[in-house]
Amino acid sequence: MAGPTVLVTCPPMLGLIEEFADDFAREGLDFEAAKVTQVLSVEELKELVPQYEGWIIGDDPANREVVEAGAGGRLRAAVKWGVGVDNVDFEAFRNAGVPVENTPGVFGGEVADIALTYAIGLARETYWIDREIRTHNAWPKPSGVSISGRTVAIVGFGDIGSQTARRIIACGGKPVVYDPFYKPADGLKVETAIWPERLEEADFLIFTCPLTPETDGMFNEALLARLKPGVRVVNVARGPVIRESALLKGLETGVVHSAALDVFEIEPLPENSLLRRYDRCIFGSHNGSNSADAVRRVSKIAIKKIAAFLDAA
Repeated sequence: MAGPTVLVTCPPMLGLIEEFADDFAREGLDFEAAKVTQVLSVEELKELVPQYEGWIIGDDPANREVVEAGAGGRLRAAVKWGVGVDNVDFEAFRNAGVPVENTPGVFGGEVADIALTYAIGLARETYWIDREIRTHNAWPKPSGVSISGRTVAIVGFGDIGSQTARRIIACGGKPVVYDPFYKPADGLKVETAIWPERLEEADFLIFTCPLTPETDGMFNEALLARLKPGVRVVNVARGPVIRESALLKGLETGVVHSAALDVFEIEPLPENSLLRRYDRCIFGSHNGSNSADAVRRVSKIAIKKIAAFLDAA
């Protein structure tokens, strides 16, 4: 007799899905790999989710409509793959009697690596140099800046933010941390400030925070007047933390030297996005946590969690 079937809609996990067949089998589970680039729509999910006992969620809109549709069908449990949970309506799951958890504290190192990579890329313009050589057969030698001795504002001091601070310190930078729930990290000395105080000191501004009502749009047009001219902005958090219209104004006026964005307000980045005009910017594909090592680690955790839920149901 076939065991419960789990729908997987998380792109990083899907990229290595065949590796996890034995993990599912050991837990007595079958699985279905959804066809998805970034997220499925609400309508697609309302059609799919009720057909399965379990759901490993990516960044899909796991909202009330989807949860109620799932609970009205076969859905008995769900796990949000990864750390971010802004796309999950936990109250709807509770009301439907469907247990759900995420996999917290699993990607700090991977995303912090990307944050540092982006910061260095903006500082030394390495991505732009690469494009100029490849595309225009040029040989540019821009004078970048060093991270050493520079003030780096880090918004959010959870696992990702604290590990980003460690990397910035290793490069000689001086982190100033913004987090209303700040707790000291072992062996890590940073300065703290209340947002948006001291932003005029920051040479780099790195967002590593979760998306909440408080962080939604915290980089906005009103903020531009507080920024140090020429600041370099990195976002490895969530796209809506930055209002892209404000960022565009900052880039146009030179208040913002350049930006490195792994996430956007609309994903994938639209072909007609005005951000594409700024060739010193760096763009990612919401892929900061996607190292094969991390995907394997977190996927195995997610499978064990969904199996425990389904076994208990």
